[in-house]
Amino acid sequence: MSSMREQSSSFEIARIVSELSEMIGSRAKKAYQPHYEQIVLRLNRKGCPSTDLVIVRGLRVYTSRRDRPMPTQPSQFAMILRKHLNNSRLVSVEQRGFDRVIELSFEHGRGGYKLVIEMFRDGNVLLLDEEGVIVQPLTHAKYASRSLKKGVSYLPPPEAVDPRRLERSDLNEILDDSEHDLIRTLASRVNLGRLYGSVACSIAKLDEKTESRTLTTDQRDSLESAFQIMLEELENGKGGKIWLSNQESKELLENSQNESERDSASAGIVEFSPIDLPSMDGEMRIDVPSLSIAYDYAFGSHDAAAFIRREEERLVESGENLADEGAKLSRRASQQRAAIDRFNERAAIAQDLGKAIQENWEHVDSIITQVSTAVGERGWHEVAKLVHEVDWIDSVDPSKHSIVAYLPEEDGGMGASVTLYANKTVHQNAQRYFEEARVHKNKIKGALAALETTEYSRAKAEKKAAKDLAAGKLKGRKRARKFWFEKYRWSIVSGGHLIIGGKDAKGNDVLVRKHLSSSDLYFHADLHGAPSCSLKLKEGLIPVDSSKGVIPEGVASMQITQSLGEGLEDCNGLGESTLNEAAQIAVCWSRAWGSGGAAATAFNAKSSQVSKTTETGESLSKGSFVVRGQRNWHRGLALEIAIGMAVVNGVPMPISGVPKTISEICSRWAKISPGREKKESVANKISKATGLAQDDVLSCLPPGGCAIEDHGLINP
Repeated sequence: MSSMREQSSSFEIARIVSELSEMIGSRAKKAYQPHYEQIVLRLNRKGCPSTDLVIVRGLRVYTSRRDRPMPTQPSQFAMILRKHLNNSRLVSVEQRGFDRVIELSFEHGRGGYKLVIEMFRDGNVLLLDEEGVIVQPLTHAKYASRSLKKGVSYLPPPEAVDPRRLERSDLNEILDDSEHDLIRTLASRVNLGRLYGSVACSIAKLDEKTESRTLTTDQRDSLESAFQIMLEELENGKGGKIWLSNQESKELLENSQNESERDSASAGIVEFSPIDLPSMDGEMRIDVPSLSIAYDYAFGSHDAAAFIRREEERLVESGENLADEGAKLSRRASQQRAAIDRFNERAAIAQDLGKAIQENWEHVDSIITQVSTAVGERGWHEVAKLVHEVDWIDSVDPSKHSIVAYLPEEDGGMGASVTLYANKTVHQNAQRYFEEARVHKNKIKGALAALETTEYSRAKAEKKAAKDLAAGKLKGRKRARKFWFEKYRWSIVSGGHLIIGGKDAKGNDVLVRKHLSSSDLYFHADLHGAPSCSLKLKEGLIPVDSSKGVIPEGVASMQITQSLGEGLEDCNGLGESTLNEAAQIAVCWSRAWGSGGAAATAFNAKSSQVSKTTETGESLSKGSFVVRGQRNWHRGLALEIAIGMAVVNGVPMPISGVPKTISEICSRWAKISPGREKKESVANKISKATGLAQDDVLSCLPPGGCAIEDHGLINP
């Protein structure tokens, strides 16, 4: 992601609100929360593709049509948005004054709702009902003048100055009352922000460091004129402006043909704005149709990968790795040490009280005798009423036939209190405390043994965590749902395009029927019984920026996409080398793998050439197809594949393809060729070295014996 300014100013928000107004009439569909800091609301406008309203809390709001992985299970906040906004119509979009607050109003048969987006401080997103009561905030917050929580009426932030309605008298008052320089006054008191305060100074040809109150009438005239120029451009202008760091970056962005190229070029973006910035180099400026597009160029790739980042972070945060296990055991050890200290303390206290009772034998015996006599004469309840008249007795418990009495100190005063039972002797009362001390001492022994076990487990876990970290090992996850392509054999070719193949006759039928579109190519090894394969033009995997320090070095972070092959009509446009890769994978999935040969042949054909229809009198078995017309042959294909290690949409899993492609994606990989070792054994070896699920690895291996040539996958 670019390191430029991320937080939107009131100027950007004003232009975004203007652009969002063009979406009025759209229907709100599903809401998502791919990351704690991001909300995505999908809007459908009749006759147009779905558009995502992307809200990055406290930073930016814009529209985008990018592929973005989403959680299968919506968050609580997303569920509430779906419940109240689903199929509602967007009826208005407003900026509150010139504040960093956007209000979107929705209506449907069940009434109206308002989505308030606050973009200052840490930001917030709030759903309000028709009465302005908060149905649910993204984050509960309490400020000096207002509270943002469920069930209370929404109070907007205190109204700030709107420079669009600033009279000359108001400006003079602000300048005269200010004790700061001009730029600081314009940024805060006039509500321009530092960037646009600087623009105003530049247009007015005023020094930013000038004391505000010292401005002459002519200088104030210039400043007022500068405001008008800026605000007229904001009001009447369209689109967004982007500035790049150098000519090379500018040319890369201008000449980019697809999303991937634009994302690569976006690293050179240094600023964006709805109006011209005189301080920026005009030669390095690019104008785009909307400010949303500018945002998408600058931050789109990063924001679209929000869910992937969350899932990668969970690899550490969710306690699935041994480092977390070590931390958990450390906490347990601390708790056990604290318990041992408590047992020691209680044992010492009980021991001392038992000794004190013995040392004050006559005193204790006298109290027991007096109480026993009184109870015999008046009963326990009557004695309990009179106990406050006795100096050495604190209280009486008739239900237990016990008393709490004080023992004398050396100076004769009242000291420690002890519980005495009237039906027991002095010795028996003392022994009760000694027994309590023994119980605590036995607990100490048990706790010490438990602590020893914990410390051993902790040391073992930390040692293994360090070893796994050094080995670049990931923790595979048990998944309730797998990605759609995992129902089939699957690999990737250059550019990240998926090639999928049937696992059996039924799988071949389903694959051709459901996953062989007009733009895809059909591949088949020149062998009976080989799987039908589909090379996908649009679907595949693309690299994304991973959460720094979350996944080991050498492991690729990737995202599932459905927007590859931009500008191409079909897979024939991918190039001969890419088609050869697909053909090579197709033969590796066939029985050619176990035939003992070093090379094999495959062909490809257009989807329109593949049919279940036969000539009269002919029939096809399940999973078989007729291919009519010209076939494109690929000969001398090497029987070898490669396996690498990746985190796909936040899920650790193996990826396979030809060695050249996989080695470019993953610096840790292994080459697999026909051999004598059982593929189950190879899968187990890779699984133990990487932490990936054995079943996932097994599904990537060809059908037969294997030989493995390691390139850092097993021994980093």
